[in-house]
Amino acid sequence: MKHSAVVTGGASGIGLAVARRLLDDGWPVAIIDADEEALLAAEDLLADENAVFLQADVTDEDELSDAFDEVVDRLGLIGGLVSAVSIMRDVSAEETSAELLREVLDINLVGTFIAAKAALERMGATLSIVTIGSVSGQRANGGHLAYGASKAAVKLMTEVLALEYGSRGVRVNCVAPGPVEMDMSSVRPSAEERRAWTSSIPQARYGEPEEVAAAVAFLLSPESSYINGHTLAVDGGFLSGGVLAGR
Repeated sequence: MKHSAVVTGGASGIGLAVARRLLDDGWPVAIIDADEEALLAAEDLLADENAVFLQADVTDEDELSDAFDEVVDRLGLIGGLVSAVSIMRDVSAEETSAELLREVLDINLVGTFIAAKAALERMGATLSIVTIGSVSGQRANGGHLAYGASKAAVKLMTEVLALEYGSRGVRVNCVAPGPVEMDMSSVRPSAEERRAWTSSIPQARYGEPEEVAAAVAFLLSPESSYINGHTLAVDGGFLSGGVLAGR
């Protein structure tokens, strides 16, 4: 029997695309999300799939622990975790308050850590964890001080977990998306922002959530069995872009 996979933040966006891909790959999937409305919509969408839907706040250790216990009761021990919960605020450094920085770090970094600890305590024979970082955690991006700092920390935390748990049947890797098409209006860029990003991407387009999900699925699979502590950018070449476009 295949161990279960947990996707936090799995009711929308990249998380939902990941959950759908893992279901297609034969994983029993638990979707954990704090958004009740999004969870209900995801449950309707995936009604015939081998999935469970649980509401929990990733920053609340007790709440998340209870959710992971229910996953084990209903789907078995955990073999895969994808931490896709994330918030982004486009705010200049000057306008970033300590309160905002704490909020973003709490959800993006601390929430990822709490989920990883919960999975490690309930793992099967092996466990593959994939965290979701960002190219904004690897290159300075105006307006993303809090978001970029949180994602840079996720990348380093991934590496430390890989170092400490690598000899225990655990692999921990990170996927760092570049600009990705999203349905949520709250994260939809303006036409000007979109042109600015696209001009910096060698493939000259935004990615699709399914392309990020494919990278996550690979890192969870046995095909990546000797990949550990790695950050895989899914960014159309953004991070490798030079100062001048090719001629």
